[in-house]
Amino acid sequence: MTVRTRFAPSPTGYLHIGGARTALFAWAYARRHAGQFILRIEDTDVARSTPETVQAILDGMRWLGLEYDEGPFYQMQRMPRYKEVIERMLAAGTAYHCYTAPEELDALREAQMARKEKPRYDGRWRPEPNKTLPAPPAGVSPVVRFRNPLDGAVAWDDAVKGRIEIANAELDDFIIARADGTPTYNFCVVVDDRDMGITHVIRGDDHVNNTPRQINLLEALGAPVPVYAHLSMILGDDGQKLSKRRNSVAVTDYEERGYLPEAVLNYLARLGWSHGDDEVFTMEQFVRWFDLEHITSSAAQFNTEKLDWLNAQYIKSAAVARLSGEAARRLAKRGINPEAGVPLDKAVPLYQERVSNLNELADALEPFCVAVRPSAEMLAAHLTDPARAALKDLRGRLSACAWEKAAISAALKETLAACAMKMPQVAIPLRVALLGQPQSPAIDAVVEVLGRVEALARIDRCL
Repeated sequence: MTVRTRFAPSPTGYLHIGGARTALFAWAYARRHAGQFILRIEDTDVARSTPETVQAILDGMRWLGLEYDEGPFYQMQRMPRYKEVIERMLAAGTAYHCYTAPEELDALREAQMARKEKPRYDGRWRPEPNKTLPAPPAGVSPVVRFRNPLDGAVAWDDAVKGRIEIANAELDDFIIARADGTPTYNFCVVVDDRDMGITHVIRGDDHVNNTPRQINLLEALGAPVPVYAHLSMILGDDGQKLSKRRNSVAVTDYEERGYLPEAVLNYLARLGWSHGDDEVFTMEQFVRWFDLEHITSSAAQFNTEKLDWLNAQYIKSAAVARLSGEAARRLAKRGINPEAGVPLDKAVPLYQERVSNLNELADALEPFCVAVRPSAEMLAAHLTDPARAALKDLRGRLSACAWEKAAISAALKETLAACAMKMPQVAIPLRVALLGQPQSPAIDAVVEVLGRVEALARIDRCL
Protein backbone atom coordinates (compact mmCIF):
# COMPACT_ATOMS: atom_id res chain seq x y z
CA MET A 1 0.00 0.00 0.00
CA THR A 2 1.25 3.46 -0.91
CA VAL A 3 0.70 5.87 1.96
CA ARG A 4 -1.32 8.91 0.94
CA THR A 5 -2.05 11.69 3.40
CA ARG A 6 -3.76 15.02 2.95
CA PHE A 7 -4.02 18.47 4.45
CA ALA A 8 -7.45 19.95 3.84
CA PRO A 9 -7.80 23.48 5.25
CA SER A 10 -10.89 25.62 4.89
CA PRO A 11 -9.83 28.98 3.38
CA THR A 12 -11.92 31.12 5.68
CA GLY A 13 -8.82 32.79 7.09
CA TYR A 14 -5.06 32.47 7.48
CA LEU A 15 -3.12 29.25 7.96
CA HIS A 16 -3.12 29.00 11.75
CA ILE A 17 -0.47 27.36 13.87
CA GLY A 18 -2.64 24.33 14.71
CA GLY A 19 -3.30 23.73 11.04
CA ALA A 20 0.40 24.07 10.31
CA ARG A 21 1.17 21.32 12.84
CA THR A 22 -1.46 19.08 11.23
CA ALA A 23 0.05 19.74 7.80
CA LEU A 24 3.54 19.01 9.16
CA PHE A 25 2.54 15.68 10.68
CA ALA A 26 0.65 14.60 7.54
CA TRP A 27 3.58 15.68 5.36
CA ALA A 28 6.14 13.91 7.54
CA TYR A 29 4.16 10.67 7.66
CA ALA A 30 3.92 10.59 3.88
CA ARG A 31 7.63 11.35 3.51
CA ARG A 32 8.56 8.76 6.15
CA HIS A 33 6.80 6.04 4.16
CA ALA A 34 7.79 7.25 0.67
CA GLY A 35 4.16 8.16 0.02
CA GLN A 36 2.30 11.18 -1.31
CA PHE A 37 1.11 14.30 0.47
CA ILE A 38 -1.96 15.99 -1.02
CA LEU A 39 -3.21 19.55 -0.51
CA ARG A 40 -6.95 20.02 -0.74
CA ILE A 41 -8.73 23.34 -0.30
CA GLU A 42 -12.19 22.87 1.20
CA ASP A 43 -13.71 26.06 -0.16
CA THR A 44 -17.44 25.27 -0.10
CA ASP A 45 -18.09 28.09 2.38
CA VAL A 46 -18.47 30.56 -0.48
CA ALA A 47 -19.35 33.49 1.75
CA ARG A 48 -16.08 33.31 3.71
CA SER A 49 -13.67 31.73 1.22
CA THR A 50 -11.81 34.32 -0.84
CA PRO A 51 -8.84 34.25 -3.24
CA GLU A 52 -6.89 36.18 -0.61
CA THR A 53 -7.45 33.59 2.12
CA VAL A 54 -6.59 30.77 -0.28
CA GLN A 55 -3.37 32.57 -1.17
CA ALA A 56 -2.59 33.09 2.53
CA ILE A 57 -2.73 29.32 3.04
CA LEU A 58 -0.54 28.66 0.00
CA ASP A 59 1.95 31.31 1.14
CA GLY A 60 2.07 29.80 4.63
CA MET A 61 2.75 26.34 3.23
CA ARG A 62 5.44 27.73 0.94
CA TRP A 63 7.15 29.65 3.78
CA LEU A 64 7.22 26.53 5.93
CA GLY A 65 8.59 24.49 3.02
CA LEU A 66 5.83 21.87 3.20
CA GLU A 67 5.77 20.84 -0.43
CA TYR A 68 2.80 18.80 -1.60
CA ASP A 69 2.89 16.12 -4.28
CA GLU A 70 -0.61 16.69 -5.63
CA GLY A 71 -2.95 19.65 -5.62
CA PRO A 72 -4.12 22.01 -4.57
CA PHE A 73 -7.53 20.52 -5.31
CA TYR A 74 -10.56 22.76 -4.82
CA GLN A 75 -13.89 21.34 -3.71
CA MET A 76 -15.86 23.96 -5.62
CA GLN A 77 -14.35 22.58 -8.81
CA ARG A 78 -15.57 19.08 -7.93
CA MET A 79 -19.30 19.84 -7.65
CA PRO A 80 -20.26 17.69 -10.68
CA ARG A 81 -18.53 14.73 -9.04
CA TYR A 82 -20.40 15.19 -5.74
CA LYS A 83 -23.75 15.42 -7.53
CA GLU A 84 -22.94 12.27 -9.49
CA VAL A 85 -22.27 10.32 -6.29
CA ILE A 86 -25.43 11.65 -4.65
CA GLU A 87 -27.52 10.49 -7.62
CA ARG A 88 -25.96 7.04 -7.37
CA MET A 89 -26.71 6.88 -3.65
CA LEU A 90 -30.32 7.89 -4.24
CA ALA A 91 -30.63 5.16 -6.85
CA ALA A 92 -29.03 2.62 -4.53
CA GLY A 93 -31.26 3.56 -1.59
CA THR A 94 -28.37 4.65 0.66
CA ALA A 95 -29.69 8.21 0.53
CA TYR A 96 -33.16 9.70 0.22
CA HIS A 97 -35.01 12.96 -0.26
CA CYS A 98 -36.41 14.64 2.83
CA TYR A 99 -39.12 17.29 2.52
CA THR A 100 -39.27 18.25 6.19
CA ALA A 101 -39.58 22.03 6.42
CA PRO A 102 -37.22 23.97 8.72
CA GLU A 103 -40.10 24.97 10.99
CA GLU A 104 -41.06 21.30 11.33
CA LEU A 105 -37.51 20.46 12.37
CA ASP A 106 -37.55 23.29 14.91
CA ALA A 107 -40.77 21.99 16.41
CA LEU A 108 -39.37 18.44 16.48
CA ARG A 109 -36.23 19.58 18.35
CA GLU A 110 -38.22 21.61 20.87
CA ALA A 111 -40.48 18.63 21.64
CA GLN A 112 -37.48 16.32 22.04
CA MET A 113 -35.68 18.74 24.33
CA ALA A 114 -38.85 19.17 26.39
CA ARG A 115 -38.79 15.40 26.89
CA LYS A 116 -35.05 15.66 27.75
CA GLU A 117 -34.16 13.68 24.66
CA LYS A 118 -31.22 14.27 22.37
CA PRO A 119 -32.39 16.43 19.43
CA ARG A 120 -32.26 14.40 16.24
CA TYR A 121 -34.07 13.84 12.98
CA ASP A 122 -36.83 11.27 13.44
CA GLY A 123 -36.61 9.61 10.03
CA ARG A 124 -40.08 10.66 8.92
CA TRP A 125 -39.07 10.62 5.22
CA ARG A 126 -36.76 7.61 5.53
CA PRO A 127 -37.90 4.79 3.19
CA GLU A 128 -38.55 1.52 4.99
CA PRO A 129 -40.24 -1.76 3.99
CA ASN A 130 -44.02 -1.58 4.44
CA LYS A 131 -43.78 2.15 5.20
CA THR A 132 -45.97 4.49 3.18
CA LEU A 133 -44.47 7.91 2.65
CA PRO A 134 -46.66 10.95 2.06
CA ALA A 135 -46.72 12.60 -1.33
CA PRO A 136 -43.93 15.18 -1.70
CA PRO A 137 -45.36 18.64 -0.99
CA ALA A 138 -45.63 20.90 -4.00
CA GLY A 139 -43.04 23.64 -4.40
CA VAL A 140 -40.69 22.26 -1.74
CA SER A 141 -37.06 21.54 -2.65
CA PRO A 142 -35.91 18.56 -0.60
CA VAL A 143 -32.61 17.99 1.12
CA VAL A 144 -30.83 14.68 0.67
CA ARG A 145 -30.16 12.62 3.80
CA PHE A 146 -27.83 9.69 4.26
CA ARG A 147 -29.57 6.49 5.31
CA ASN A 148 -27.47 5.79 8.36
CA PRO A 149 -27.53 2.24 9.81
CA LEU A 150 -30.01 1.93 12.67
CA ASP A 151 -28.28 -0.84 14.60
CA GLY A 152 -24.76 -1.72 15.66
CA ALA A 153 -21.89 0.66 16.19
CA VAL A 154 -19.10 2.42 14.36
CA ALA A 155 -15.69 1.57 15.75
CA TRP A 156 -12.15 2.42 14.76
CA ASP A 157 -8.69 2.18 16.26
CA ASP A 158 -7.54 5.76 16.30
CA ALA A 159 -3.77 5.97 15.88
CA VAL A 160 -3.60 8.62 18.62
CA LYS A 161 -6.64 8.15 20.85
CA GLY A 162 -6.99 4.37 20.71
CA ARG A 163 -10.23 2.44 20.31
CA ILE A 164 -13.31 4.62 19.78
CA GLU A 165 -16.81 3.22 19.39
CA ILE A 166 -20.04 5.12 18.71
CA ALA A 167 -23.46 3.47 18.61
CA ASN A 168 -25.34 4.07 15.37
CA ALA A 169 -28.37 4.91 17.51
CA GLU A 170 -26.47 8.10 18.43
CA LEU A 171 -26.24 9.14 14.78
CA ASP A 172 -29.25 10.35 12.84
CA ASP A 173 -29.76 10.50 9.08
CA PHE A 174 -27.65 13.60 8.47
CA ILE A 175 -27.98 15.85 5.45
CA ILE A 176 -25.51 15.26 2.61
CA ALA A 177 -27.00 17.80 0.17
CA ARG A 178 -28.88 20.97 1.01
CA ALA A 179 -32.13 22.06 -0.60
CA ASP A 180 -30.21 24.14 -3.16
CA GLY A 181 -28.23 21.05 -4.16
CA THR A 182 -24.91 22.00 -2.55
CA PRO A 183 -23.26 19.08 -0.75
CA THR A 184 -22.32 19.26 2.91
CA TYR A 185 -18.90 19.05 4.52
CA ASN A 186 -19.04 15.44 5.74
CA PHE A 187 -20.15 14.22 2.33
CA CYS A 188 -17.53 16.14 0.32
CA VAL A 189 -14.74 14.97 2.61
CA VAL A 190 -15.71 11.33 2.15
CA VAL A 191 -15.93 11.53 -1.64
CA ASP A 192 -12.60 13.38 -1.77
CA ASP A 193 -10.82 10.93 0.52
CA ARG A 194 -12.20 8.02 -1.50
CA ASP A 195 -11.35 9.50 -4.93
CA MET A 196 -7.89 10.61 -3.84
CA GLY A 197 -7.04 7.27 -2.26
CA ILE A 198 -6.28 8.74 1.16
CA THR A 199 -4.91 5.99 3.42
CA HIS A 200 -4.23 8.02 6.58
CA VAL A 201 -6.32 10.94 7.82
CA ILE A 202 -4.27 13.01 10.26
CA ARG A 203 -6.32 15.91 11.61
CA GLY A 204 -7.38 17.78 14.74
CA ASP A 205 -9.49 16.09 17.37
CA ASP A 206 -12.31 18.56 16.75
CA HIS A 207 -13.16 16.17 13.89
CA VAL A 208 -13.66 13.10 16.09
CA ASN A 209 -17.43 13.55 16.06
CA ASN A 210 -17.41 13.62 12.25
CA THR A 211 -15.51 10.36 11.94
CA PRO A 212 -18.32 7.83 12.62
CA ARG A 213 -20.55 9.55 10.06
CA GLN A 214 -17.73 9.56 7.52
CA ILE A 215 -16.93 5.89 8.14
CA ASN A 216 -20.56 4.93 7.58
CA LEU A 217 -20.59 6.93 4.36
CA LEU A 218 -17.38 5.29 3.15
CA GLU A 219 -18.79 1.84 3.82
CA ALA A 220 -22.03 2.73 2.03
CA LEU A 221 -19.92 3.70 -0.98
CA GLY A 222 -17.93 0.47 -0.77
CA ALA A 223 -14.73 2.44 -0.13
CA PRO A 224 -11.87 1.40 2.18
CA VAL A 225 -11.73 3.15 5.56
CA PRO A 226 -8.46 5.03 6.13
CA VAL A 227 -6.46 5.05 9.33
CA TYR A 228 -7.53 7.98 11.48
CA ALA A 229 -5.20 9.91 13.77
CA HIS A 230 -6.80 12.76 15.69
CA LEU A 231 -4.33 15.28 17.12
CA SER A 232 -5.01 16.96 20.43
CA MET A 233 -5.53 20.71 20.56
CA ILE A 234 -2.77 23.21 21.24
CA LEU A 235 -3.10 25.41 24.32
CA GLY A 236 -1.58 28.86 24.54
CA ASP A 237 1.02 30.05 27.03
CA ASP A 238 -1.85 30.81 29.40
CA GLY A 239 -3.14 27.23 29.30
CA GLN A 240 -6.24 28.27 27.36
CA LYS A 241 -7.15 27.16 23.85
CA LEU A 242 -5.25 29.17 21.26
CA SER A 243 -7.23 32.28 20.38
CA LYS A 244 -6.61 35.01 17.85
CA ARG A 245 -7.49 37.58 20.52
CA ARG A 246 -4.85 36.36 22.96
CA ASN A 247 -2.22 34.63 20.83
CA SER A 248 -0.32 34.92 17.58
CA VAL A 249 -1.88 31.99 15.80
CA ALA A 250 -1.30 32.77 12.11
CA VAL A 251 1.79 31.34 10.48
CA THR A 252 2.37 34.71 8.82
CA ASP A 253 2.58 36.27 12.30
CA TYR A 254 5.66 34.20 13.02
CA GLU A 255 7.30 35.23 9.79
CA GLU A 256 6.64 38.88 10.56
CA ARG A 257 7.93 38.46 14.12
CA GLY A 258 11.28 37.27 12.82
CA TYR A 259 11.18 33.51 13.20
CA LEU A 260 12.94 31.18 10.79
CA PRO A 261 10.59 28.60 9.24
CA GLU A 262 12.77 25.66 10.27
CA ALA A 263 12.62 26.83 13.89
CA VAL A 264 8.83 27.00 13.73
CA LEU A 265 8.67 23.53 12.15
CA ASN A 266 11.06 22.10 14.73
CA TYR A 267 8.95 23.59 17.51
CA LEU A 268 5.66 22.37 16.04
CA ALA A 269 7.12 18.88 15.68
CA ARG A 270 7.64 18.79 19.45
CA LEU A 271 4.07 19.89 20.20
CA GLY A 272 2.51 16.56 21.05
CA TRP A 273 5.27 14.33 19.66
CA SER A 274 8.74 13.48 20.88
CA HIS A 275 11.83 11.49 20.04
CA GLY A 276 13.52 10.88 23.36
CA ASP A 277 15.08 14.08 24.66
CA ASP A 278 15.94 15.49 21.23
CA GLU A 279 15.03 19.17 21.04
CA VAL A 280 16.87 20.55 18.00
CA PHE A 281 16.74 18.49 14.82
CA THR A 282 16.47 18.90 11.08
CA MET A 283 13.40 18.06 9.06
CA GLU A 284 15.36 15.19 7.53
CA GLN A 285 15.83 13.73 11.01
CA PHE A 286 12.20 14.39 11.87
CA VAL A 287 11.00 12.47 8.81
CA ARG A 288 13.24 9.53 9.72
CA TRP A 289 11.96 9.45 13.28
CA PHE A 290 8.32 10.39 12.89
CA ASP A 291 5.58 7.90 13.70
CA LEU A 292 2.01 8.07 14.92
CA GLU A 293 2.65 5.93 17.99
CA HIS A 294 4.57 8.66 19.80
CA ILE A 295 1.94 11.37 19.39
CA THR A 296 0.47 12.13 22.78
CA SER A 297 -3.29 12.15 23.21
CA SER A 298 -3.18 14.98 25.75
CA ALA A 299 -3.26 18.66 24.81
CA ALA A 300 0.06 20.28 23.95
CA GLN A 301 0.91 23.67 25.47
CA PHE A 302 2.58 26.38 23.46
CA ASN A 303 5.61 27.95 25.11
CA THR A 304 6.82 31.13 23.44
CA GLU A 305 10.03 31.24 25.47
CA LYS A 306 10.93 27.77 24.21
CA LEU A 307 10.25 28.83 20.62
CA ASP A 308 12.41 31.93 21.10
CA TRP A 309 15.25 29.77 22.42
CA LEU A 310 14.90 27.38 19.50
CA ASN A 311 14.82 30.23 16.99
CA ALA A 312 18.02 31.61 18.51
CA GLN A 313 19.73 28.25 17.98
CA TYR A 314 18.80 28.27 14.31
CA ILE A 315 19.96 31.86 13.88
CA LYS A 316 23.32 30.98 15.40
CA SER A 317 23.86 28.24 12.82
CA ALA A 318 22.35 30.05 9.82
CA ALA A 319 24.47 31.24 6.91
CA VAL A 320 25.53 34.87 7.23
CA ALA A 321 24.35 35.60 3.69
CA ARG A 322 20.87 34.38 4.52
CA LEU A 323 20.67 36.44 7.71
CA SER A 324 21.95 39.49 5.86
CA GLY A 325 19.21 39.10 3.27
CA GLU A 326 16.52 38.67 5.93
CA ALA A 327 17.73 41.72 7.83
CA ALA A 328 18.00 43.78 4.63
CA ARG A 329 14.40 42.95 3.73
CA ARG A 330 13.18 44.06 7.15
CA LEU A 331 15.24 47.27 7.08
CA ALA A 332 13.91 48.10 3.62
CA LYS A 333 10.33 47.75 4.92
CA ARG A 334 11.20 50.41 7.50
CA GLY A 335 12.34 52.77 4.76
CA ILE A 336 16.04 52.21 5.47
CA ASN A 337 18.46 51.51 2.64
CA PRO A 338 20.38 48.40 3.78
CA GLU A 339 23.14 49.19 1.29
CA ALA A 340 23.73 52.73 2.53
CA GLY A 341 26.30 51.80 5.13
CA VAL A 342 28.53 48.91 6.11
CA PRO A 343 27.93 45.69 4.15
CA LEU A 344 25.54 43.77 6.36
CA ASP A 345 27.42 40.50 6.00
CA LYS A 346 30.29 42.12 7.91
CA ALA A 347 28.05 43.26 10.77
CA VAL A 348 25.81 40.18 11.09
CA PRO A 349 28.46 38.03 12.85
CA LEU A 350 28.64 40.62 15.63
CA TYR A 351 25.03 39.91 16.61
CA GLN A 352 24.34 36.41 15.32
CA GLU A 353 24.71 34.84 18.74
CA ARG A 354 23.05 37.71 20.61
CA VAL A 355 19.55 37.84 19.09
CA SER A 356 16.57 35.49 19.22
CA ASN A 357 14.74 36.68 16.12
CA LEU A 358 15.34 38.43 12.81
CA ASN A 359 13.64 41.66 13.88
CA GLU A 360 16.10 41.99 16.75
CA LEU A 361 18.88 41.43 14.22
CA ALA A 362 17.50 44.19 12.00
CA ASP A 363 17.27 46.49 15.03
CA ALA A 364 20.91 45.80 15.85
CA LEU A 365 22.07 46.39 12.28
CA GLU A 366 20.11 49.59 11.71
CA PRO A 367 22.83 51.88 13.21
CA PHE A 368 25.28 50.48 10.65
CA CYS A 369 23.05 51.72 7.81
CA VAL A 370 22.10 55.22 8.94
CA ALA A 371 23.85 58.36 10.13
CA VAL A 372 23.71 57.91 13.88
CA ARG A 373 22.62 60.95 15.87
CA PRO A 374 22.81 60.23 19.62
CA SER A 375 20.09 61.99 21.58
CA ALA A 376 20.91 64.99 23.74
CA GLU A 377 20.05 62.93 26.81
CA MET A 378 22.38 60.15 25.72
CA LEU A 379 25.21 62.61 25.07
CA ALA A 380 24.70 64.36 28.40
CA ALA A 381 24.70 61.08 30.28
CA HIS A 382 27.78 59.55 28.67
CA LEU A 383 29.83 62.16 26.80
CA THR A 384 31.27 63.96 29.84
CA ASP A 385 34.33 66.18 29.51
CA PRO A 386 36.71 63.37 30.62
CA ALA A 387 35.01 60.99 28.19
CA ARG A 388 35.37 63.47 25.31
CA ALA A 389 39.05 63.92 26.14
CA ALA A 390 39.54 60.16 26.08
CA LEU A 391 37.69 59.84 22.74
CA LYS A 392 39.86 62.61 21.30
CA ASP A 393 43.00 60.73 22.40
CA LEU A 394 41.61 57.48 20.99
CA ARG A 395 40.66 59.14 17.72
CA GLY A 396 44.29 60.16 17.17
CA ARG A 397 45.53 56.65 17.83
CA LEU A 398 42.87 55.06 15.59
CA SER A 399 43.71 57.35 12.71
CA ALA A 400 47.25 55.96 12.66
CA CYS A 401 46.86 52.29 13.61
CA ALA A 402 46.41 49.28 11.35
CA TRP A 403 42.68 48.67 10.81
CA GLU A 404 42.32 45.27 12.40
CA LYS A 405 40.78 44.16 15.65
CA ALA A 406 44.07 43.50 17.49
CA ALA A 407 45.50 46.91 16.63
CA ILE A 408 42.25 48.67 17.51
CA SER A 409 42.20 46.84 20.87
CA ALA A 410 45.79 47.94 21.51
CA ALA A 411 44.88 51.57 20.73
CA LEU A 412 42.01 51.38 23.22
CA LYS A 413 44.31 50.07 25.94
CA GLU A 414 46.84 52.82 25.23
CA THR A 415 44.10 55.44 25.67
CA LEU A 416 42.99 53.83 28.94
CA ALA A 417 46.53 54.02 30.25
CA ALA A 418 47.11 57.58 29.00
CA CYS A 419 43.85 58.86 30.53
CA ALA A 420 43.97 56.69 33.66
CA MET A 421 40.53 55.32 32.95
CA LYS A 422 38.86 51.92 33.04
CA MET A 423 37.42 50.25 29.93
CA PRO A 424 33.72 51.06 30.60
CA GLN A 425 34.62 54.76 31.02
CA VAL A 426 35.82 54.85 27.42
CA ALA A 427 33.96 51.98 25.77
CA ILE A 428 30.47 53.19 26.72
CA PRO A 429 30.95 56.77 25.40
CA LEU A 430 32.53 55.24 22.29
CA ARG A 431 29.49 53.01 21.76
CA VAL A 432 27.21 56.03 22.10
CA ALA A 433 29.27 57.95 19.53
CA LEU A 434 29.39 55.06 17.08
CA LEU A 435 25.96 53.42 17.47
CA GLY A 436 23.88 55.84 19.52
CA GLN A 437 23.47 53.35 22.36
CA PRO A 438 25.53 52.29 25.40
CA GLN A 439 25.47 48.54 24.71
CA SER A 440 27.00 46.61 21.83
CA PRO A 441 29.18 43.59 21.09
CA ALA A 442 32.93 43.87 21.69
CA ILE A 443 33.73 47.48 20.92
CA ASP A 444 36.96 46.74 19.05
CA ALA A 445 35.01 44.46 16.71
CA VAL A 446 32.37 47.16 16.16
CA VAL A 447 35.03 49.74 15.33
CA GLU A 448 36.67 47.36 12.88
CA VAL A 449 33.41 46.59 11.08
CA LEU A 450 32.43 50.26 10.77
CA GLY A 451 35.66 50.99 8.94
CA ARG A 452 38.20 53.75 9.55
CA VAL A 453 36.43 56.54 7.67
CA GLU A 454 32.99 55.98 9.16
CA ALA A 455 34.23 55.28 12.71
CA LEU A 456 36.35 58.43 12.83
CA ALA A 457 33.55 60.51 11.31
CA ARG A 458 31.11 59.35 13.98
CA ILE A 459 33.58 60.13 16.76
CA ASP A 460 34.19 63.57 15.27
CA ARG A 461 30.46 64.38 15.35
CA CYS A 462 30.44 63.89 19.11
CA LEU A 463 33.60 65.82 19.99
